[in-house]
Amino acid sequence: MTEQAVLAHPEIAWRRLPPKMIVVAPATLLLKFLPAFVIVLIFGGSESPVRIWITVAIAVLAVSAGLVRWRTTRYRITPERVELHSGLVQRKRLSVPRDRIRTVDLTSTFLHQMFALSVVKVGTGQSSGGRDGGLHLDAVTTPEAERLRQELLAAHTATAPQEADAPAVAPPSQELDRLDWASLRYAPLTISSLAAIGALAAAAWNLLQEANVDPRSLPGVSAATGELESAPLWAAVLVGAVVLLVVLVVGSLVLFVERWWRFRLTREPDGTLRVRRGLLTQRSLSVSERRLRGVAVAEPILVRIIGRGAQASALSVGLHGSEGEKGGSGGVLQPPVPRRHAHDVAAAAMRLDDRVTDGPLHTHPRGALTRRLTRAVVPSLVPVVLAWWLGSLWDVSWLGPVSLVLPVLAVPLALDRYRSLGNRLDARFLIGRHGSLLRATTALQRDGVIGWRIRQSWFQRRAGVVTLDAVTAAGQGVSTVLDVGPARAAEIVTDVTPEAVAPFRP
Repeated sequence: MTEQAVLAHPEIAWRRLPPKMIVVAPATLLLKFLPAFVIVLIFGGSESPVRIWITVAIAVLAVSAGLVRWRTTRYRITPERVELHSGLVQRKRLSVPRDRIRTVDLTSTFLHQMFALSVVKVGTGQSSGGRDGGLHLDAVTTPEAERLRQELLAAHTATAPQEADAPAVAPPSQELDRLDWASLRYAPLTISSLAAIGALAAAAWNLLQEANVDPRSLPGVSAATGELESAPLWAAVLVGAVVLLVVLVVGSLVLFVERWWRFRLTREPDGTLRVRRGLLTQRSLSVSERRLRGVAVAEPILVRIIGRGAQASALSVGLHGSEGEKGGSGGVLQPPVPRRHAHDVAAAAMRLDDRVTDGPLHTHPRGALTRRLTRAVVPSLVPVVLAWWLGSLWDVSWLGPVSLVLPVLAVPLALDRYRSLGNRLDARFLIGRHGSLLRATTALQRDGVIGWRIRQSWFQRRAGVVTLDAVTAAGQGVSTVLDVGPARAAEIVTDVTPEAVAPFRP
């Protein structure tokens, strides 16, 4: 930040975080250590006074850190920049140009909600050291957070001039989508929910181990364990599988409700798409429509095959990755919904009448099919060979024949991956689709393409295909057309950006 930026607009006063942060910040930190505190206080006892003193010291440090943070943090908004000063020992001076702001994310955990506070995250779309180059205000009052959202995104809104005598009445928000509880059926089919349940179960198991508690000794569990030990092996395995399935289903439903409670997708009068959702942690993400470069529809394999569902997301400058199956925050616009509805929401987000992410696509060459069969079947033969070898070594005759199911399953997976390939070029968008475990259909605006990258491995040369990457500032940074014919790739590049190939023409 330059000295001129520091001295600019001395008439604009600096603002402080609300005093309620003195309570919220330490409480948030202490909640993260709550399981450890409970173990120390309950099982430490008088035999471990040092642990108790350590616990008290951590609590005192957390309160002190919260007080220092509140006392040293200040911010202000000038016509050109958003500035944030914080820190005592290590002072930080952040200054973000307002014309670089891409997103404004409002988050309010359950503890923040108790004190009517929200965390404001200003995203710029630039990364430094793996972190977004924006700034965080943790936290301001909820009305102030909403006012900041509107103020920071106002620079990206192009409004028509009003008549002198016309009343300044803001138009209402346009609702594009809201939560349909029928979407609950997709909760157990999403890999992210199952992974989250597994992580929570592992954390609970570690907590019990730290507390020296054997789950089998808990009331009711010990009796059930005894009965299973005396039951046949197949019955014990069946009961265990049913219990695991129930835990996964119920846990995924709970996580779905917490994540998508009161979900609404709206187009705001300030020219932004806004996604609001959450129960214990409420979140509001606003994306400037001027930064949209396209949309994508993701279809995880279980959601696609069993539930015939999909999930729409936005490709916007400043949003990297996507939520859900990819594990990031990204520009997900809705929970998993019926496939047709996801395509409708993607079109509505781009103000289109037709479903741009749905429709016929160009078929890829047969070389792409050969590559998918080879890449699916050949790796599956490795565990088959290993299984036959171990079966003969350990005298387990059934292990080898059972392993043959792997290459048998690999063939339909490869065929599905080939059927998923496709591309189309229309007047406004480049559409590409690929993937099987996670089928993704991406529609990127032509004017969102800032460059091209053509890749061809040794195996692709033998198959006669290439990978075409349309470089963009939105989303993951590229929109990929996988294993397409060289002639088709050249046709796409020439049609979208003729000036890029003009120097190579005779």
